[in-house]
Amino acid sequence: MTDNWQFWALLSAVFAALTAITAKLGISEINSNFATFLRTGVVFVASGLFAWSLGDIEPLSKISAKGAGFLVLSGLMTGASWLCYFRALQIGKAAQVAPVDKLSVVFVAVLAALVLGESLSLLGWVGVGLISAGAVIMAIA
Repeated sequence: MTDNWQFWALLSAVFAALTAITAKLGISEINSNFATFLRTGVVFVASGLFAWSLGDIEPLSKISAKGAGFLVLSGLMTGASWLCYFRALQIGKAAQVAPVDKLSVVFVAVLAALVLGESLSLLGWVGVGLISAGAVIMAIA
């Protein structure tokens, strides 16, 4: 496996695109909340098997209370995001829902600057602006 973050980010984007299409096909017959529940179960089992097969399972005692708290909050935010995303997919067009969902990139950039003290170059902020504009254009097109 590679240690190149760009490789993993691009692979994540490919899987996210496939997620949108397969989810749109899958939720045509059932309630979006129940579909999210089923998907979450699959993610839980698959990620557990993946971590176990690579020997990446660690004792829970290794996680600090602060780290555990933030992971729990992250899990709750993921669940909320998925519930909203699946509902949007069920009632909207995938080609419009997915770009709006990717406004998360914009929100991450702003929050990373405000909360984590990270900084982007001027060119990086231009990219954030272009992502914002692209999402808006895709949503109204």
